[in-house]
Amino acid sequence: MSLPRLVVTASTLTTACGAGWAAQRAALRDGRTGLRRNDFAPAAGLDTCIGRVDGLEAMAIDGALARFDCRNHRLAAFALAQDGFVRAVERARERYGAARIGVFVGTSTSGILDTELAARAQGASGPWTFDAGHYRNVHGMAAPTRFLCHALGVAGVRATVSTACSSSAKVFAMAQRAIAAGQCDAAVVAGIDSLALSTMQGFRALQLLSKRPCRPFGADRDGISIGEAAGFALLEREGDGVALVGTGESSDAFHMSSPSPDGAGAQAAMRAALAAAAIAPRDLDYVNMHGTGTPANDAAEGVAVAAVAGGEVPCSSTKGWTGHALGAAGIVEALFAVDAIASGMIPGNLGGEDVDPRVPVRIERATHAHAVRLAMSNSFGFGGSNCSLVFAA
Repeated sequence: MSLPRLVVTASTLTTACGAGWAAQRAALRDGRTGLRRNDFAPAAGLDTCIGRVDGLEAMAIDGALARFDCRNHRLAAFALAQDGFVRAVERARERYGAARIGVFVGTSTSGILDTELAARAQGASGPWTFDAGHYRNVHGMAAPTRFLCHALGVAGVRATVSTACSSSAKVFAMAQRAIAAGQCDAAVVAGIDSLALSTMQGFRALQLLSKRPCRPFGADRDGISIGEAAGFALLEREGDGVALVGTGESSDAFHMSSPSPDGAGAQAAMRAALAAAAIAPRDLDYVNMHGTGTPANDAAEGVAVAAVAGGEVPCSSTKGWTGHALGAAGIVEALFAVDAIASGMIPGNLGGEDVDPRVPVRIERATHAHAVRLAMSNSFGFGGSNCSLVFAA
């Protein structure tokens, strides 16, 4: 099956740097991180830095969508309201019909925080209970996809992807296949993940949380900063904008939480994406690296990128700005790559300016203007779930 070139005709991104594209670009331009000392109330006392989106605690989803109210969907609704994205989907709905717009969402934990807080409130006294309908609308893995369909008024093919940190990169590939197969004429792809106890305490148990803002590829890097984010893109066969031209996926299953030191799975995903795009590695102008800030992951990705594209292509990780948004990391990385093409600005590697000399690629220390025609985005998840995307002007 021949996979089509798809145009990103609309997009929006909300991270700890702020809501919408103006906030993201201003943060990059001004060198302002969205990371802060942990002030997430449910995880008070955890000594780390986080990327929290301001104001979600005071928001509420009411009216016809009140049954979906939770932190994760508040984040989604807040992000949807930026950059005219809802109007762009409305125009697509007028062109294709609601039933011909697909929805593909990546998330790692959905609205699990509500379940965690409910369990905490009930304590250990008596059997623990939780309303099944509330679970379906809030915590179930399909909940954000259902919420998005209702919020946008679309009724096409839909799917939720939960493959850890590659989740919302893989939705681009899934949408491309669905459009190629005639299942839909356009697709909304999304990544939505909010702060939760299970992720914060889980990474603490793995000893992967840094007490300082994360330092991707830095010589003294020692762990991640967990963030939250929501991003959305509208993909169509025709239109104005940056195009998705290649996708590559692999599953190396080297270890549950550690990558192969030679980055074999990452290499396979990158080579597949470049082959699908029919471009040579040397033609890349920028790579948005997954760059988590952990010693093992950054070392393996550096080796992998150097093996595929050489050591001179400009590279950076944007997690020093946003934190690691886990299930939403893929779309954050992808949209920063898209914006590098659209804005002609390569993001700097905030926090990791003192680059580890053992990382064999060209890490861009500061944000700067640079003509970008072809950009790659890398997203690599636990268990060896890897996805690379190639975008073109």
